[in-house]
Amino acid sequence: EILAIRQNYFIIPQNVLEMNVTHNNYVDPNNLMFEEIKILGLLQEPVSITVLQNNNVQNSSHTLTYDTVNKVTLIQGLQLELGKSYSIRWTLGISNNEKFDCDPNPNASKENCEQLGCIWEEVTSDFSIPYCYYNGPNNGYSVTDVIYTSSGVMANVTLTRKNLKGSQKSTSPISTLRLDVTYHTNHMLQFKIYDYANERYEVPVPLNLPTAPESTVENRLYDVVVQDKPFGIQVRRRSTGTVIWDSQLPTFTFSDMFIQLSTRLASQYLYGFGETEHTVFRHDMNWHTWGMFTRDQPPGYKLNSYGFQPFYMGLEEDGNAHGVLLLNSNAMDVTFQPTPALTYRTTGGILDFYMVLGPTPELVVQEYTALVGRPVMPPYWALGFQLCRYGYENDAEIAKLVEDMKAAGIPYDIQYADIDYMERQLDFTLNPRFAGLPALVDKIREEGMRFILILDPAISANETNYLAFTRALEKDIFIKWPNTDDIMYAKVWPDLPNVIVNDSLDWDTQVEIYRAYTALPDFFRNSTAEWWTREIAEVYTNPRNASQSLKFDGIWIDMNEPSSFVNGAVGGCRNQELNFPPYMPQLGSRSEGLAFKTLCMEGQQFLPDGSPVRHYDVHNLYGWSQTKPTLE
Repeated sequence: EILAIRQNYFIIPQNVLEMNVTHNNYVDPNNLMFEEIKILGLLQEPVSITVLQNNNVQNSSHTLTYDTVNKVTLIQGLQLELGKSYSIRWTLGISNNEKFDCDPNPNASKENCEQLGCIWEEVTSDFSIPYCYYNGPNNGYSVTDVIYTSSGVMANVTLTRKNLKGSQKSTSPISTLRLDVTYHTNHMLQFKIYDYANERYEVPVPLNLPTAPESTVENRLYDVVVQDKPFGIQVRRRSTGTVIWDSQLPTFTFSDMFIQLSTRLASQYLYGFGETEHTVFRHDMNWHTWGMFTRDQPPGYKLNSYGFQPFYMGLEEDGNAHGVLLLNSNAMDVTFQPTPALTYRTTGGILDFYMVLGPTPELVVQEYTALVGRPVMPPYWALGFQLCRYGYENDAEIAKLVEDMKAAGIPYDIQYADIDYMERQLDFTLNPRFAGLPALVDKIREEGMRFILILDPAISANETNYLAFTRALEKDIFIKWPNTDDIMYAKVWPDLPNVIVNDSLDWDTQVEIYRAYTALPDFFRNSTAEWWTREIAEVYTNPRNASQSLKFDGIWIDMNEPSSFVNGAVGGCRNQELNFPPYMPQLGSRSEGLAFKTLCMEGQQFLPDGSPVRHYDVHNLYGWSQTKPTLE
């Protein structure tokens, strides 16, 4: 017997796999070869492979695949003979689908891009692919002091690289963050990233969470891994192994006025976010960005509209479903790309994510509404046929309409009145042309119909005998300039007293000449809810003239984005940075800033506990804050 020894060992310096034969005294009669090599832990995709023997390039018909989630490269079809030394070299690169936008600002340029430490490459075949993209996976943050428990994970997230790449050099990154992952229930978890050393604004909307985590290790639908260098979070569905969240990507940025995070998605099937107009329910993942910021904006392509919903539902390839809520109320946008991946960019607050695991779409909706609150059950009559329009001339027109609808046999259960019924569009007033409206409302209600009237939040301030404004001043309910007693005045629908409006003038001129200064109530305050309740009750009962009481069945609250017909405030805004933040999300009329068609962002509001908050942070909650006291 002859003892045959063959020893191969692999060395992997930078992007090279060395296969060196140190002992070889055996000839293999079967011509065995290395045909497949798997490389673990490559954070970036190899875009080309070269096989060399004695520094000579070899012909090779191999194939290359890269698992972006597990960071595994698989090379197949190799013909590397045992007993011979080889080198395998690869070039790391970034495919188009893996390019994450390094400079989403409208003035992106090669010069700016390279100053950010990123790569500029113009892809003329598809102009939607970002020209400026991150070079490599590192986001500059790493994780220390990771503690896994039965109810979650805790860790410190530390900035390890000062010369950060990224889209906002004008904002300094926060160097030490905290990560808290909480396993609330078997189907719902939370992961929160925040600055534990300095208090930051957090959304004051209460969620329905268990007082203590209720999940069990055996029955949880998910597993969580906190990734170290670079920092990321991975959430995997336990039953299938599908990764439904993977944020170990170069985009992660956390500064005072710009926070960015990307995640890979389980599939191309994504639904939600808003409020914006879409042609189909499923999002187009081919490089589209959608802004979210409440605005008095009729629906239109890529135009942020009335609502704010930072929630999405994702379907996985096997049909399972999950949902993700980002509890952040600042102006933001979201970018979809065909990786498939999603990038959040927000202008403040913290990152506070809630994920529900379904696994069916129906269960996702149930779990989500259990978290944020179920929709209010509407009264039975509200399911009937409703008629509403702007522009009724007087109560006689509505009365004739009611009779004409009945004569035509058209199903008809509910009639509305828009701001036409008010005197000069002032809340809680009745226009003399609609003096007969209370009697008409009583009549149609006796016949089994219902009546809904409109109320706007803006209160006219150019009045000498307007109880709603006088009592509001007494209760100190209006949004003001910061650290002053000066009301921040807007202009909305109310007209000045003793003017005749010339409708032939252009809109801006009418607003300038005829519209009154208006003050906007801060509905977070307890005193505002008390004032609002009294004013609404007196519309219903009218203690000064019972014959003029309007027995409404519902209230339509409008213009609470909040809307203003002057950008920011009468006289303009005073804080340039808040109204034009370092990163301006991709909203409609982006160049006009955040105050476009609404209040200045420096407006000061107060939470029920007396804590001051900037309109910059709570703008998207204005309608929400008005809803609860109105319902009550």
